[in-house]
Amino acid sequence: MGEQQLDQVTSDDLVYVPSAEFRRLRDAGLPATQTAQAFAALARINTLYMIARAWSGHIGTSFSSLEIMSWLFLNEIRDLDKGPAACDIFFSSKGHDAPALYSVLIGLGLLPEDKADHLRRLHGLPGHPHVETPYIQANTGSLGMGISKAKGMAIANRLNGLPRRIFVLTGDGELQEGQFWESLASAASRQLSEIVVIVDHNKIQSDTWVEQVSDLGDVEAKVRAFGWHVARCDGHDLEALERTLRSLDRITDRPKLIVADTVKGKGVSFMEGPALVAGALYAYHSGAPTEAEYANGSKELLTSAAGLFTAGGLGQVATRPGRRPERREPRDTQNLISAYSDALLSQADRDSRIVALDADLVKDCGLVPFAKKYPERFVECGIAEQDMVSMACGLAHRGALPIVHSFACFLSARPNEQIYNQCSEGSKVIYVGSLAGLLPGGPGHSHQSVRDISALASVPHLVIAEPAVNDEVHALLDYLVAKAPESSYLRLVSVKWPVPFAYPAGQRVQPGQGWVVREGQDLVVFGYGPWLLSNAWHAAEELQRSAGITTHLVNLPWLNRVDPVWLRQTIGDRRAVVLLDNHYVHGGQGDMLGAAIAGLGLAPARRVTKIGVTELPECGTNDEVLAYHGLDIPSLTTIFKAAVSQQKTGVIPQPA
Repeated sequence: MGEQQLDQVTSDDLVYVPSAEFRRLRDAGLPATQTAQAFAALARINTLYMIARAWSGHIGTSFSSLEIMSWLFLNEIRDLDKGPAACDIFFSSKGHDAPALYSVLIGLGLLPEDKADHLRRLHGLPGHPHVETPYIQANTGSLGMGISKAKGMAIANRLNGLPRRIFVLTGDGELQEGQFWESLASAASRQLSEIVVIVDHNKIQSDTWVEQVSDLGDVEAKVRAFGWHVARCDGHDLEALERTLRSLDRITDRPKLIVADTVKGKGVSFMEGPALVAGALYAYHSGAPTEAEYANGSKELLTSAAGLFTAGGLGQVATRPGRRPERREPRDTQNLISAYSDALLSQADRDSRIVALDADLVKDCGLVPFAKKYPERFVECGIAEQDMVSMACGLAHRGALPIVHSFACFLSARPNEQIYNQCSEGSKVIYVGSLAGLLPGGPGHSHQSVRDISALASVPHLVIAEPAVNDEVHALLDYLVAKAPESSYLRLVSVKWPVPFAYPAGQRVQPGQGWVVREGQDLVVFGYGPWLLSNAWHAAEELQRSAGITTHLVNLPWLNRVDPVWLRQTIGDRRAVVLLDNHYVHGGQGDMLGAAIAGLGLAPARRVTKIGVTELPECGTNDEVLAYHGLDIPSLTTIFKAAVSQQKTGVIPQPA
């Protein structure tokens, strides 16, 4: 981070329950429901600990599902001791509740206790489930896939003669995904009775009430109409849950679904959904508690667990201390989401055609101010990206200028066909994908959008752009709204980042052209976005200091367009060219530029080095992830030096 001033966030004392206490509870011989209730209470303490220590996670949905998970693993899932390949199957289709699942597995001794300290860390426990973790049966986090995966597992088990039950936990917001409804009919026609789906019906999706976004109506009747057996119970009342599950045992000719009524944030009074002020957004879907919130929440959870232990004659709950790692945050950062929020309002003030559509990410996409100021021009579409894009297509056809919002990982992939269809009609829609690229590293690969450029770059009449600094957000959005003749995809990095450069005064937006971030002569480096260019800038600074090599660093915000005349002039007589991507190397901007450079027919030919993500993104802190994928400052310094050396000698230096 160079010379940026940093604010130090004070670490606070945390507490967790050791695995031995879970064993003591399980060995106490208490009634099954009493054991599971206390087990869930202990797991809540550890879930809050893990999220606080990781500085991120999903509290609300983890807390709403803990009684369900605890009961299933303690009493329903057979043959756990035989290993994940031999036991009954459980997985959460929503995946946001991964900390809860990890806490249960640690409490059962199925994961090492020290893993509690490695949530969202490199080679630790991913932010969303990944099958590399023992007893994780499916990668989830991208919603709607659960029942479809369960059907495949059931058919395979039958072919292999393995009688295994399959429990799938879904969210109620997840039921807005079309795939959920697509998956129901064939499960019933195939009589896949080994499948039991439990809907964690906490009535809040990410930040808003499900009924306010897209009312599910009579879920029981709808699912029953597809041929499923349906039941309903209180998901926190373990006696009711047990009775409901036992009533399903006799159903052998159809799949089953339980609507489990739960409370988001259950167990901490001020995090519980019903405590929301009318019209307020739910505050504990994602993120980490503050020091005060952790202290107060942990106190409530410890008090609750102590009461359950006392009632069971188990005495006090033993805990161990932990520490939240210190986090050093730069004071002066570029916040592209905040800048976009301001830019969108400015455009909407001038252009009454603008309608903003959102896919259940109103806070994350910076849309709260727009929704408040222009409620009649704001459309909350819920977790249904395909529907949202086609709705935008219809709006555009009737003269509106729709601006469509979601996370880049979902906006580029789920409705890819719908985007192609819209562009084929010659209408104009602006797509805005937040959380773009490799960072943040904590959520894991389901949310690390490193394939969206390749997914959209070939769509005709769709230009892709990514700003590097706040001022460029305003400039690019103004161009895309007021001047661009075609549809566009604006790619936004969501992490705040300190940058050592500024948007040039008087810079004009020219499609296919960029601007110089740092002057240099020995090599030219092309990149885009705040952290990628910032790391490249610092690498260039270190290379000049240590080796006297100067780097011509260029920001090209256009990800699928380049002006060949500008490109030739920018390369000049520099012989070494490095192309950086916050994306998979295959299909990123570097592929486009590499082909364009080859097409220039430069003599002598330039040596081109393409750098980006080359494997499934790792989960971890931002620093860990950048270092692992070779996109941190030291790695880029080495790459730049090697590119110059290779150009001069024709030999690629070998690492020491």
